[in-house]
Amino acid sequence: MGTEKEYRELFDRVAALRGQVAGKLSNELGSDPKLGDAILKQLDDMLSAVELAERAKPGPPDGGLAQLVGLGDKAAGDLGQTSMPPGVEPYDETVASERIIAVGDLYYLWQHEASGVFRVVQKLQELFQRGAIRLSDGPGAFGLYRFDRRDVLRYTKKDRLSAYRRVLGYGRGLGSANARPNTDFHQLFTQFNNQVALFWRDKRVSDVIRERANDPSFGSIAVVRRSGLDLRNNLKFTSYGHLNVLRVEVMQLLAEAFAILGAEDVLDLFGATSAWDTVDEVLIRYFDERLISSPRQRMAVTGRQVLRWLAAPHILETTRSEFEALLLEIAEPAEEWLVSAQSLRVADRTSSRRILPFDRQRPAGVATPAPRRGERPGRARAVPGDDRRNGHHNGAVVPMAGR
Repeated sequence: MGTEKEYRELFDRVAALRGQVAGKLSNELGSDPKLGDAILKQLDDMLSAVELAERAKPGPPDGGLAQLVGLGDKAAGDLGQTSMPPGVEPYDETVASERIIAVGDLYYLWQHEASGVFRVVQKLQELFQRGAIRLSDGPGAFGLYRFDRRDVLRYTKKDRLSAYRRVLGYGRGLGSANARPNTDFHQLFTQFNNQVALFWRDKRVSDVIRERANDPSFGSIAVVRRSGLDLRNNLKFTSYGHLNVLRVEVMQLLAEAFAILGAEDVLDLFGATSAWDTVDEVLIRYFDERLISSPRQRMAVTGRQVLRWLAAPHILETTRSEFEALLLEIAEPAEEWLVSAQSLRVADRTSSRRILPFDRQRPAGVATPAPRRGERPGRARAVPGDDRRNGHHNGAVVPMAGR
């Protein structure tokens, strides 16, 4: 731990160095903005290394209080001789990546749950046990038998739905063990995908209409970073508990279900060519449902990709060129997730509100929509597209007047 004078002089020297470099390279920086990013990154890395080394040094046993108040032999003669701590560990660097990856897998499982995969297998079990379908000793029939026998060893459907409610806010009721449902997830996830898609949409437009199309100075990475950090911090506390074990078990259950649905005797029974064809056929024939398998499955795949990207430290990258290169990995998944979510009417594109307020209150001057006929003021209205008939809910709730 250095002194207050050393702390102050360090930043003065860094500021002088920045000014000197900028003055000598002014012509080069004007023609090549990437050079400025590279220089700033090197200077920031040097400053971070110095601060890290200072933080690792042992400080006075009393934290420097005796020097500051003038007690003992080591009392400071002036303020510059007192000990100055460099700071504490940043908040946004304390999120464990394995928990965010687990949330991505759980989101993947929820979309398959909402598609009706497990309900289809349960329906086949009922028909198989009643002898209502022509299955007897094939791989699909044997898989249905094992699926039923292993049921007592697995998490139940209630456990799965409670976990979705606690971690993702989807469904109805309370979360696991009456935990608080994470009702902010869907709004924050939609916001992040919107900002990623909007960033690259604006950049593609700028590449067409501007000179120097390779200039990475268009768009604000701060908006994308803030929306990503909001989402990641939202998942920080909801991803504790039995989530890791549950998602591994349910992923195994999903693989087992698709092995049954894609078995040769089951495919022949429904005239299907793949496990997804079996799902669609059963949903149409026995549940009389409108098929949403394709958009749900794409939301599962692309949503998991986006959440896996958030699990990495890419969101904390400060250099524009490197941040854009890393963000390119989820540019198309975010756009595709939005298109699929729009087709199900569970998300909207937004370009006016760039940042979500922390308290989620309606901004001043915005008109409050009138309640619909038969709807009381103060009630929450679900976003159109909810599959309430099947017990599924997308988790997005629009506040009405009085909330």
